[in-house]
This record gives sequence, structure tokens and C-alpha cells, in this order.
Amino acid sequence: MRDITRTTCRKAVVAVVATAALATLTTGVPASAAPEQRDARPAGPASVHGGGRIFYGFVPDDDIRFTVDATSAPYSRPYPGIPQLENGLPTDAKGTITISHWSAKDNKTMKSVATVDCLVTGDRTATVTATIATVNDPELADTIGERRGFSIHDGRGGQDRFGFSWGVGNLDTDEKGSPVGARVGTCMAPAPFAPVVEGGFAVRHAELATKPPKAARGR
Repeated sequence: MRDITRTTCRKAVVAVVATAALATLTTGVPASAAPEQRDARPAGPASVHGGGRIFYGFVPDDDIRFTVDATSAPYSRPYPGIPQLENGLPTDAKGTITISHWSAKDNKTMKSVATVDCLVTGDRTATVTATIATVNDPELADTIGERRGFSIHDGRGGQDRFGFSWGVGNLDTDEKGSPVGARVGTCMAPAPFAPVVEGGFAVRHAELATKPPKAARGR
């Protein structure tokens, strides 16, 4: 009887140890080895689509709206004669951005349509640049040909946010140290500082293409 009891105890101890070891194997897996959670949205080129009204605190009574239709088109804007850029840039993009600003002070709406030239994304955030192509008022005529920067944060169920280069201090200084209006480079934009209070934007992220497609390399 004593031997049977000892054998039974040994078996119980082995069972407990084995159970503990199994628990360690199944629950103690390092986080890096766990399967990554992937975005369920369909894959495709980086893009930003949507439209909305923002709140801009410096003119709280104005109605300012943006509509964005931008899609990545890597290496589609070549710079002939420049070896490093003969195929263009990985951030090249196409599309349009429409800007509409109704001024409460003047009771007037100013509109511009800009042609997208650059897009880069990072998860829920994107920066886009576009060059003013058409305007609805002679007062805006001198802006045609200027590049503007835009930034978008896709809240995905929360509040979206939007930024635009001329809405913050986009300044430079001349040789005398005096402030001057700065040019906007491709894909350069401020943080999305303004809340979107109506409508919304969808950002689809994609990693930058490190090499141009074969067709572009053969140009």
C-alpha cells in the first residue's frame, strides 16, 4: 500500500510539472513571435480620398472645406537630365485637391483647384502637395502655379484632422533676415492641426516603392 501511494504521488508531481511546462510554452511566447495583426482593408496604392469642413480658430465663423482625391503613382514624374531623378520619385502622385473658403467678413467664397504631385503616408496620416491650377476669382490669380502642402489624419471612427501650409507660419528669411513667404517643397506640409467638423477623409497607407518599375527604368 505504501509503494502504491508513493507511485501515485510521483505521478501526480510529474503531471503538475508537465502541465506547468505546457502552460509556459503556450502562454510565455515572446510578443515578437506572436502573429502580427494586419489591416483588414484591401491592399493597393497609397491614397487619400474624401472631403470635409474644418474648424480654423483664427476665423471661427468662416466655412473652409477641402476635397482630396490623391493616389500614389511612384516614379511617374521624371526629371530629364538629372541621373538620380530620371525616373522620378517614389512619392510621385496624381489627383486633385479642391479648396473652398467662404469668408463671413466679406460674404464671399474663394475656390481653387490644385493638381497633386506628391503623396506619402504613414499609417493613418498623409502629407500631400498640389499646385494651384484654376481659381474662381481674380484676387487668387497670383496663386496659380504655387505649390501648397496638405496633411490629413484619418481618425477611423474618431475625429479626423487636417492641415494646410498657409494656415500656419510657413515663413523663411531673406539675406537681410527679414521674413518672406517660403516655397513649399514636394510632400512638405504642417501637422494636421485643424479638426474636421463635417465630412471626413480616408487614408490608405502603402510602403514607398524603393525601385521604379522596369518600364520606368528603361526610359
